[in-house]
Amino acid sequence: MDCIEHSSEAGSGECSGQLVENGGFYGDGRCYKQASPPRCGGGSRNTSPIGRAGSRNTSPSRQKVVKTKPRGLDEETLATFGKAVHADVLMEDSIWAMLPEDLLHEILARVPPFLIFRLRSVCKRWNSLLQDSSFLKFHSSVPSHGPCLLTFWKNSQIPQCSVFSLPLKAWYRIPFTFLPQWAFWLVGSSGGLVCFSGHDGLTFKTLVCNPLTQAWRVLPSMHYNQQRQLIMVVDRMDRSFKVIATSDIYGDKSLPTEVYDSKADSWSVHQIMPAVNLCSSKMAYCDSRLYLETLSPLGLMMYRLDTGCWEHIPAKFPRSLLDGYLVAGTQKRLFLVGRIGLYSTLQSMRIWELDHAKITWVEINRMPPKYFRALLRLSAERFECFGQDNLICFTSWNQGKGLLFDVDKKIWSWIGGCALQSYNNQVCFYKPRFDASIY
Repeated sequence: MDCIEHSSEAGSGECSGQLVENGGFYGDGRCYKQASPPRCGGGSRNTSPIGRAGSRNTSPSRQKVVKTKPRGLDEETLATFGKAVHADVLMEDSIWAMLPEDLLHEILARVPPFLIFRLRSVCKRWNSLLQDSSFLKFHSSVPSHGPCLLTFWKNSQIPQCSVFSLPLKAWYRIPFTFLPQWAFWLVGSSGGLVCFSGHDGLTFKTLVCNPLTQAWRVLPSMHYNQQRQLIMVVDRMDRSFKVIATSDIYGDKSLPTEVYDSKADSWSVHQIMPAVNLCSSKMAYCDSRLYLETLSPLGLMMYRLDTGCWEHIPAKFPRSLLDGYLVAGTQKRLFLVGRIGLYSTLQSMRIWELDHAKITWVEINRMPPKYFRALLRLSAERFECFGQDNLICFTSWNQGKGLLFDVDKKIWSWIGGCALQSYNNQVCFYKPRFDASIY
């Protein structure tokens, strides 16, 4: 399958290559971006004093070495000595071969994870990186690549997945043919792992995978194995993950809550959610607590993972709220995002934050009208909303782009690309990590 890198609206051009069977990437000349702008006139500029007619010849000891600002992977040095400067300096293969193992891992651990596929085709030593415990140890100690958007859909029953890297501002195609051929849909992502659920014939199943390493496994069946609302949370410090199954997805509240623990490799049965009228099936996990919106009684249902118990929070929703989504932020922050307004001409999108002490919603921002009109052309048009790390993303069914809002910086920006144009795609935030284990 082809692995294609697409540019965003503000990004650069395309580059392509092929993935080999073990997940490596064969790069070619088309795959590398120009790090510095092209020069005019063809050829490099002669910076030698001798080559310039009428220039004054000064002593080499008085020559200055000017270093330009680094641009991407290339760093160009401009000197006034008599020899022309070459932008690309090739390092001898023997030097790389003699590079200490720990230093090599230290360097490669800082390479963006989507580019590791290209490096794996360099040699067998680099190809085995993803199974090397030393490399994974270095990779887990460096800062994360940053948030990405993962889109998943099926084209002719073949799973398709593309990831938009916010730091690199580019789309990357990830092959998903390694997953089993049964009907499943995206649950969500946490800590570098992605969770799916679906049916293998008449059996409801839950699957967890790492898209980068292409490792996956099916979780054991639940005690009450029906189609459920699921959410996955990863504990990177403990190197474990949990999957929480709440009520039946069709509205049956009689099923007890179940929690899967990867360390025990089993499901445990907990309290049944009290009989409530849910606003939607969307959930938000924040500060070891799971939140759902309820109409009757009005407010939130909160599930504490440490005690396994449910409780009601009487947080009244803002007036004239048409539809709302709960979004988890950092530092125990819980957001409510939704449209407000009775008439189409007066509608607006607003963001509130829960004041845990006063149990009230406090408005913190509004979507500018020009973005709102571009996102929702019709007043009754549906939209999706999800978030991570104080980033909130909006998508609508009839748009081929997403709208991103940074809560901390208060910045709105568009995200475009062909991966958002499928009518049946499912989107979530995703943090790529090679060291995320499915066990």
